[in-house]
Amino acid sequence: MLFTTYIPTRILFGAGQLAHLHEQKLPGRKALIVISAGKSVHATGALPRLEAELKTAGVASVVFAGIQPNPTKSSIMAGAARARAEGCDFVVGLGGGSSIDAAKAIALMAANPGDYWDYIASGSGKGLPIPHKPLPIVAITTTAGTGTEADPWTVVTKEDTNEKIGFGTDDTFPVLSVVDPELMRSIPAHLTAFQGFDALFHSTEGYFAKCATPVSDLFALKAIELIGQHLPTAVAEGGNLAAREGVALANTLAGLVESTSSCTSEHSLEHALSGHHPTLPHGAGLIMLSLAYYRHFAATGACDSRLIAMARALGRTEADKPLDFVEALADLQRRCGVAELKMSDYGITRAKIPQYIANARATMGGLFAVDPAPLSDADCAAILEESYR
Repeated sequence: MLFTTYIPTRILFGAGQLAHLHEQKLPGRKALIVISAGKSVHATGALPRLEAELKTAGVASVVFAGIQPNPTKSSIMAGAARARAEGCDFVVGLGGGSSIDAAKAIALMAANPGDYWDYIASGSGKGLPIPHKPLPIVAITTTAGTGTEADPWTVVTKEDTNEKIGFGTDDTFPVLSVVDPELMRSIPAHLTAFQGFDALFHSTEGYFAKCATPVSDLFALKAIELIGQHLPTAVAEGGNLAAREGVALANTLAGLVESTSSCTSEHSLEHALSGHHPTLPHGAGLIMLSLAYYRHFAATGACDSRLIAMARALGRTEADKPLDFVEALADLQRRCGVAELKMSDYGITRAKIPQYIANARATMGGLFAVDPAPLSDADCAAILEESYR
């Protein structure tokens, strides 16, 4: 039993916590606030509230908008240039996982020379050492999906090569994160579901990954339990604060799983899909893959006890076989209204399945190494074929 745990982020969790940001020790005097291209942080008042909190703390700020649902390298480089031009000494990600992921990558490039892909260690990246520490990062999440407020990871797509690759170091952990469920009550039902399942799969993958630890197991099983209990209500009743709190806690716990264990090849395969088809929401892609993916591993016999434990955490207290988890997962998808998603609606085609598999191996191939059993290209093709509609 050997493992290392390092999670240096201070997390303010709970309804109304954004109002306490000004009381915290902030890591600089001028912030670049990174937001998405959408209108949600304006419509909900999250952006003006954040600006007011920073002003109360004596911190200046400028806004960099335009981050895509799947952040691109070009937007990262533009954000870094803006941070340098404005003299910003820290970066705040406000919004969902995309905005916070982008904030991490922008913080890296605002302090370092060259191109972001110079530092990426897989795909066409050069894997160069990082000369300087990134600017400090503050995360204020308005969604419950990626857990990026509690981990160092950022996912960015290189547009010209369709490479969607995760990256992070000890220095890309946020120094401070605010998880305020009040900011999440206006998320549309379908996005609530997509995001909640992303958090679920961070937890399930982290639980049955070969690198799981006793610490990550605790976080993962509790996150799975909370999502099973609260996600259907959060989808059906967006204003239900108790349900939003439950899913938000699950999401943050899932981020802690990401910091103490790892995703598996389910994420590699989905990154290949949304890397080629940027309009595909990450959580939706994972949902479409998931039943075939977990059914495959149930058939291997390599992780029976883990799948049974996950089924019980999802509410099937009498589960005694691996496929019980697949059945529980299918039931949760039905209850959340996402059981009928179609890959073809996002431009994904059967003809490109070999291309998607090759992309998954080239860009996120390291995750295959922590699968509970080896996954061949033929296995990947079978999972994609079975998932395709």
